[in-house]
Amino acid sequence: MNILPFIISGLGIGAVYALSGVGLVVLFRATGVLNFAFGAFGAIGAHCAWQLLEWKMPLAVAILVAVTVSTAISFLYGRLFAPMLSHRDVVVRAVGTLAPALILIAIMGVIWGELPRRLQFPTDQMFVSLFAVRLTFTRVIAIFLAVAMVVAITLLLNRTRLGLDMRALANDRDLSAVLGVRILYTETAAWIITGIFSGLAGLLLADLVRLQGTFLTLLVIPAIAAAILGQLRSLWETAVAGLLIGIAEAVLTPIAWISPYRAAAPFIIALAAVTVLGGAAKAALKDR
Repeated sequence: MNILPFIISGLGIGAVYALSGVGLVVLFRATGVLNFAFGAFGAIGAHCAWQLLEWKMPLAVAILVAVTVSTAISFLYGRLFAPMLSHRDVVVRAVGTLAPALILIAIMGVIWGELPRRLQFPTDQMFVSLFAVRLTFTRVIAIFLAVAMVVAITLLLNRTRLGLDMRALANDRDLSAVLGVRILYTETAAWIITGIFSGLAGLLLADLVRLQGTFLTLLVIPAIAAAILGQLRSLWETAVAGLLIGIAEAVLTPIAWISPYRAAAPFIIALAAVTVLGGAAKAALKDR
């Protein structure tokens, strides 16, 4: 059995998992919040893009609005509600993000329903051949976007004052405040960054998989698995883990007795990651 085509096809969805995982890690390192609403932020942005395309608006406008909506909602939560939980236990802060996720699922259900849809990008019809396997430009864009965003965030963390403040917060929040780190400003910036990541990931998943509020919201699980495999610290390890999760899911496709259940692969990997790397993840959580 030739699994190469499935490995190559899995790169696209894996790149989105990588993008999502990195977005989660950036936020967690700066604020100590594991954002369960990440998928919901991206999902409502993708729905807005779909609606604008139905109204015959230009694709560029739809993409811009989608990312703006996701980022704005993330910003509002990070600015208005997250500070109220900033001194609570890390579990409480994570559970707190379930509230906006559930609210957004309800809003999407009322406005658009739960009928599965798909975004259609012109790049879906274009492809390159890689080892005799067709790889659509949409998947290529997802891969390059994931790499570019990781590089950009790495540079931001290492070369800018904001990045220095984020790294300081990741080490010791109370000491950072004493040293003059702009806590609220830095945390708000992290929520904006993760909102951009969620908007891009939501658009790509709505094209590569399907556009459905509950479904896209639950796809935060593979991203969390990637983040845990990256020990909630390393951006590059998280990105690689996301790629591998996507590939693992795709490779199960040709196995007849597993194929109907392959969608569960990211959830099983997440469970395994928590079990195997639970010590490292627990240590990271304690640091917060």
